[in-house]
Amino acid sequence: MAITTFSEEHTSPISPSRIFKASIVDSHNLIPKLMPQAIKSIEITQGNGGAGSIKQINFAEGSHFGSLKYQIDELNEETYTYNYTLIEGGALTDKLEKITYEVKFEPTPEGGSVSKVTSKYYTKDDFVLNEEEIKAGKEKVLGMYKVVEAYLLQNLDAYV
Repeated sequence: MAITTFSEEHTSPISPSRIFKASIVDSHNLIPKLMPQAIKSIEITQGNGGAGSIKQINFAEGSHFGSLKYQIDELNEETYTYNYTLIEGGALTDKLEKITYEVKFEPTPEGGSVSKVTSKYYTKDDFVLNEEEIKAGKEKVLGMYKVVEAYLLQNLDAYV
């Protein structure tokens, strides 16, 4: 097994508290409303939404994937830290054991935030990742993040 790690950062004018609440804590309610063309629903299939819970994302008709499941490893609303592991569906194939994600939102001096994301791909045997596919997946996630950000910019009283 090999582990391939990617890290990236994105800045936002939205405070860590608001972006964390909207894009992480309440994602199962907000994301399907903002992006019904891509996400049909997000369900908590086990637990209460905190650490140890399992969520399932059901994609809209015509999507490349039908659904995926991930386990929440950590959800800390004080440090704005969110860690989870993709356990079924989506980008997981017979060549990937799992994918883990570590997300942290930090404040900027201007009142916005920096999101720091580290993803680790655990491959099986001697499989080599296709970095173009990884990049395409990251761009979709960034697009979802930007939709939430735009919503929060237009709705200043949401998630305060």
